[in-house]
Amino acid sequence: MTAPSPTLTVVVMSHRPEVREAISSAVGRRPAPDLPRLRFVEADSIGDVLGSFDAGEIDLAVLDGEAQPTGGMGVCRQIKNESDDPPPIIVVVRRRDDHWLATWSQADAVLVQPLDPVTAAETVATVLRERAAPAVRG
Repeated sequence: MTAPSPTLTVVVMSHRPEVREAISSAVGRRPAPDLPRLRFVEADSIGDVLGSFDAGEIDLAVLDGEAQPTGGMGVCRQIKNESDDPPPIIVVVRRRDDHWLATWSQADAVLVQPLDPVTAAETVATVLRERAAPAVRG
């Protein structure tokens, strides 16, 4: 009997269930063959995200930049500024012109709606690989 393969936990935050579903569907359960399967945890508020983060349960967060009342950009910036070892965070924006604002929030990557499944999976895979790569010190 083989041991179950590990999974990575991805929290997906939006106040709108259809946005959470669109993100999870676009990324898929296995964004790349070299990565473990993903387990999605839905969050509809900053409290849910911070609770999962504080419990150490997040390997990646994908946050809706348009979420209300607290947007994903604000949540991202808060986590990045208040943690010594924050998880990687991807912010989803509705307008390509908002890419700079998501970058200001210290997001590790930005996706633009409507989500392209190939781009979403590649972005998630890249961010997760970068997180797993050992730091090179010179």
